[in-house]
Order: sequence, then structure tokens, then C-alpha cells
Amino acid sequence: MSAARPRVLYVTDLAYPARGRRYGDEDVFLTSRLREHFDLALCHPLDAAALMDAYDAVVVRNSGPVLGYQKEYDAFRARALGSGTRVYNPLSGKADMAGKQYLLDLSAAGFPVIPTVDRAEDLHRLPTAERYVVKPRLGADSLGLRILPADRLAGLADGSVLIQPCVDFAYEVSFYFVDDDFQYALYAPDPERRWELKPYAATAGDLEFARRFVDWNGLGHGIQRVDACRAPDGELLLVELEDLNPYLSLDALPEEARDAFVTALTASLSRFVRGPSPRPDGDPLRRARRRGRMRG
Repeated sequence: MSAARPRVLYVTDLAYPARGRRYGDEDVFLTSRLREHFDLALCHPLDAAALMDAYDAVVVRNSGPVLGYQKEYDAFRARALGSGTRVYNPLSGKADMAGKQYLLDLSAAGFPVIPTVDRAEDLHRLPTAERYVVKPRLGADSLGLRILPADRLAGLADGSVLIQPCVDFAYEVSFYFVDDDFQYALYAPDPERRWELKPYAATAGDLEFARRFVDWNGLGHGIQRVDACRAPDGELLLVELEDLNPYLSLDALPEEARDAFVTALTASLSRFVRGPSPRPDGDPLRRARRRGRMRG
């Protein structure tokens, strides 16, 4: 890369109709600030593979679920990994970036995760509940999610869906990280209004919980969102670890916190763009799929 300002291709779907969120507004704000430090262009995710060679790095932000363009997304990944293109977040993520298998693995390993199974023979491992959450491995953004009674589970648990007890949680809370540095936390005081978020004062115990998953993922660079719920016993349980394109809910932050996040993101992206190019040493998503792990 030359000594000129880094050239960044910022991937977003400004028109994606997210429920309770305005993807476009968030990315318009972020790119308006990042332009102070980078030569930056926006593109739709369907155009990323064709355009990325002209840039020093590709930033994948609010690009929406890849279910609607899975073939094109797979081609983008393959081309980026094959050419050593810098993609932020890096494509080595082990959480939602590689599918929902991580929920099964972490649950089996004893991590503080909502208990999760995918086979009828494993249903006995779940705690008894009146209702259960059933979500497809290929689901995203709550697409295909159902809540069902126990007597309707056996015929569904064929490996294509994940099954979890429907936890009667007090609230949901999300912890946002840039690289491995905690930035802020937001929570939804009313479980029925999950996108009406307010700043949350994270305790040392909360951050220890969240960092455990960030450390497990080992990304090194990028933005991660650790979604959790406060269980009836007061403990936090992981709901999701979003490491592909987490929505940041920056509009729920006071101006000072929003500016601090932009500063952290700018510094991280600057280090990433000017660092060594990633080596094209294989696609972790392809390896995961060979083990039956599909993108969520």
C-alpha cells in the first residue's frame, strides 16, 4: 500500500428493511466520520467481489443477512481469502460468521450459553420448559424462528434446526467490542420491546462474561457484539456472538460515547489496513461446512 490515504470499500445495504433499526442511518453516520481518515466508497454486498481489488481493505458493515445472496457471499469470501484481501471483520470468525454450530459446541463445553441441541436423541439434555425456541441453522435476523411446546419438537430435531428452552429472562443486554477492547453496553429493559435500547452500566462480572466469548473467538481485529440475557437465577447466558456485521445501535448512545466508539473504530481500522496482508491459508467457513456447520 502506498503512503497515500488508505482506500476502503465499505459494504452496506442502505435500504435493508430491518425491524426496529435503521441500517442506512447508522452507516451514513459512520462513513461520514471515517471519510476524515480514509478514501472511502460505499457499495451493496452484491457488488463487493467485483469492486474490492481496487481498495486496500473491505469493511463489511450493515450488509443484512446473507441468506438472500448466499451464492454471491460465498464467492466474495472465496475470492477475498484466495487473494489475501483485507476484510474487516476478518473472515476467520468462529461464531455467527461460520454458522450456528458454535452454540452447540459452547453449550456442550459448559460455557454460559442457553442450552442448545439439534438432534432428537439429545432433547433430554435440555431443561424442562413449557415452550422451546426452534430456529433454523440457516436463520438470521430471527428469520424462521418459532416458539413451540415440547410435544412438537421430536419431529423437528433432525439436525437442520437448533432447539433451546424458552428462557423467561429479565432483560437482554449486548456488549460491544472493537478488537478486544470493550466499548459500551446496551440493554432492553422491556423484553417485549427488544430494540428500545438504553445504555447499560456493565459490572466487572458482566465484562468477564463477555470477554470470555471474545477471547474464544480470537479475531484480533474487528467489531463484535456479545448478546446475552439475564436468566431467572441472575446469571448471564449467551444468546448470540455476532462477528460478521453486528448492528451497533449507535443512536442509543450519548454523543460522547458515540464519539469514543468512532475513535476506537478508526484506530483499529487504521492498524488493520496498514498491517500485513492476511495469508490465503484456507477458508474457515468451508472447513466448518465440511463438518456440517452452516452460516446462520
